[in-house]
Amino acid sequence: MAIPFATAFMRIYDRKIMSGEITFKELKMDTSLFNNLCIVKGFVLPKEETERLCDKMKVSDEERKLLMSYYS
Repeated sequence: MAIPFATAFMRIYDRKIMSGEITFKELKMDTSLFNNLCIVKGFVLPKEETERLCDKMKVSDEERKLLMSYYS
């Protein structure tokens, strides 16, 4: 069974935040989307937002592929 989108996203996000590569402010992520990601079971960010965040976080090709797999 695949891991929930929120788990996949937060693993990448947490690593990037902890390393200092990004800050929440730099991502310019809507706080309501972030809150939903944290508390709403099964929540998936809108595809366009995921694409934008992948670019902002400079994720690897493998990480991008994983996150985008939730839309196919």
